[in-house]
Amino acid sequence: MNEKQVHKFVQRYLEATQCQVLEKSPCHFTVKLSPDADRELTNRPYYWSFVDRTNAAPETMTYLLVTDREKYDAGQAGTLPAQQRVPLPGSGGAGAAGNAAGAAGSTDAAAFNGAASSVWPDADIASAAASASAPAPVNTAGAASAAPASSASGADAEGANSSGGAATAGTSQAAAADAALGRSLGFVHGSLNQTGLRIPREEMYFGSRKLDQLFGAAKSKGSYVFLFQEPERGAASPYSSTPYTAWLGINMRVEFACDRKREEIHSFGISLATGHCTEQFHDRASRLRLTPRLPANIHLAKNGLSFNKALSIMEQALERKLKSYDYEWAGAATERLEEELERIRLYYEPLIEHAADDELKQSVRVQYEQRQAEIRWQYEPRVTASAINCGIFHLEGIE
Repeated sequence: MNEKQVHKFVQRYLEATQCQVLEKSPCHFTVKLSPDADRELTNRPYYWSFVDRTNAAPETMTYLLVTDREKYDAGQAGTLPAQQRVPLPGSGGAGAAGNAAGAAGSTDAAAFNGAASSVWPDADIASAAASASAPAPVNTAGAASAAPASSASGADAEGANSSGGAATAGTSQAAAADAALGRSLGFVHGSLNQTGLRIPREEMYFGSRKLDQLFGAAKSKGSYVFLFQEPERGAASPYSSTPYTAWLGINMRVEFACDRKREEIHSFGISLATGHCTEQFHDRASRLRLTPRLPANIHLAKNGLSFNKALSIMEQALERKLKSYDYEWAGAATERLEEELERIRLYYEPLIEHAADDELKQSVRVQYEQRQAEIRWQYEPRVTASAINCGIFHLEGIE
């Protein structure tokens, strides 16, 4: 997966879990997690057990998810003026929106919809917004040095020294407080937003820990779906009812493995009304508008098959398809297996025969059997089929 694909997947996950996007760009998201996403991604079982026991309002975490590190770091450094990030309209800043959402204890769907439709301003608009929101720094030390030497008095110099000492003391206190937070919360790779809230930063790239968590959450929550086809606008009469047929859709992964591996994905759809089985069902369902809600003015046709019967029909169709394949690769893998077994036989049998005592002979024989099992597992040809996900799809018409 490249950066654009990762960015699109992260955005779809945030939309599906109703997280509140506080700030976004083509290379990052600043997001306040929804309760469901926080349970899945933050690994805080003790906190959520406390929330469940006390019925307290949950305070979910805010994350900075960077999908393109180079562009994001370049934008932070100011080398990409045309792609400076700005808070979403109406958010009031990332920290303020995060605190407000945390106090409410829930995700506002309307706020999320507004956040999803963010826009990128031009360079001059972004720079004007940044200059308007950031006060100009005041350098008291520089001002004191620029004043004429004749007008500077001993009291002014003493005041400047005292103010400098106070600034140094404040800096040291802030560093000590930050170190205390680090000892209490552990190392957090992140930054501070405008209100001083610590926002963990996560790099989202293929193979990263956090992206793997998103994959696992999407797989566990999306392994089974129950959807209805949305009728075309104005196609159905309000005084008639359209019949819908239930289809069992299954995506299967077929793995051809030896010392090499090849995988195929097959999508089957079985009509629970007639038993008709069709392939490439996923492509057909992808072209339709589907919804989890039951549309108006439709009725569901009675199922003529059970789920177990439909599953057996799919298994028979997949078996017939696999029998038509060419399995020359399996013969070649068997030959390589025999060669490896013969090679280790020539090595271990003399060791067993010339072993000094029975204990040594037994240990060599155990090692020989273990090595045989490893080589069989590596080279022996096999075909395995497993289900990726499935669902019940209610589609228009009876087939």
